[in-house]
Amino acid sequence: MENPMQQFKTEFFKALAHPLRIQILELLTEGDKSVNEIQSSLGSEGSAVSQQLSILRAKNIVVGTKDGKKVIYSLRDPKIADLLAIAKEIYNNHLIDTISILEDELDETEKSEQ
Repeated sequence: MENPMQQFKTEFFKALAHPLRIQILELLTEGDKSVNEIQSSLGSEGSAVSQQLSILRAKNIVVGTKDGKKVIYSLRDPKIADLLAIAKEIYNNHLIDTISILEDELDETEKSEQ
C-alpha cells in the first residue's frame, strides 16, 4: 500500500513522463513564457503544447497567470529546475560509465589481437 508521499511521487513523475512536457519545463527554467513563446521556441503545434501545459497545470507543476489576453506560464516550484539539472547530471554520469566500459572492452580487444 502506497503512502501519500509515494503516491505524490508516482503522480509527479508520471506527469513528467513525456518529452514535450520536459521540453516545456526546460524552457520555463529560463523564465516565464506565453503559450506562443513556448510554441515558437519548440516549433511545435499549438494544440500539442496546450494539451501538455494542461496536464502540467492539473498536476500543479506549472501555473498560468493571465496577462491581458495572454496566459504566462511559470514553474510552480523553482526546485523543478534543480530536478531537471540533477537528471542531466545522472544522464552524464551514465554516459561516462558507458564510455568507460566501452574503452575497457576496446582495450581488451586490442590486447587479445596482439
